Amino acid sequence: MTKNTLLKISGLQVAYGGIQAVKGVDLEVREGELVTLIGSNGAGKTTTMKAITGGLKPLAGSVEYLGKNISGMGAWDLVKQGLAMVPEGRGVFARMTITENLQMGAYTRSDKVEIAAGIERAFTTFPRLKERKDQLAGTMSGGEQQMLAMARALMSKPKLLLLDEPSMGLSPIMVSKIFEVVKEVSSQGVTVLLVEQNAKLALQAADRGYVMESGLITMSGDAKEMLHDPKVRAAYLGE
Repeated sequence: MTKNTLLKISGLQVAYGGIQAVKGVDLEVREGELVTLIGSNGAGKTTTMKAITGGLKPLAGSVEYLGKNISGMGAWDLVKQGLAMVPEGRGVFARMTITENLQMGAYTRSDKVEIAAGIERAFTTFPRLKERKDQLAGTMSGGEQQMLAMARALMSKPKLLLLDEPSMGLSPIMVSKIFEVVKEVSSQGVTVLLVEQNAKLALQAADRGYVMESGLITMSGDAKEMLHDPKVRAAYLGE
């Protein structure tokens, strides 16, 4: 059975800081997939994410979610429609507790019993958050904040979760923990688009991958096959 396409990007062009960072990108994510977009710093990955979530207006092309053009739609509306993002840099509410951050993640919902159940699910997935549920988010380590940002995004019960550089700046132990969680979230049926500099871990976790260079997609395919592609290995896996 063919899976429905949740996200379809066609001919996307985006300028950022006066430079055309994205020069005509085609990409799609189907229901239930974990898709990764890899590439070096400055390739245009984060700019692409910002265009998907309405942070940047495309110069050309379209971004469709569930068959509707969402270019320029605000984050509030996107979350209501089941699209949530964990931005680069995490963006937790530093002066709120972990529990309060999770409650903020459910701001589009009104079903209090389900929200409470969602917080319990978050604590099951991220036991470290449960241990510190009354701690202020700003006093946590970078890895713990990343876990909280992911847990908070999941509180909106997204159909599609966008993750922008979740491993950035984290210790190797925390990076492997974050990737375990990404795989677990995917196995629970949440569709994931992962932008990541750690190409090896990203391709190991993903079903399909796209390589982005200088604002263009230069390669795409089955993630496990890409792991063994000599060009990918040379350019991104240091082999």
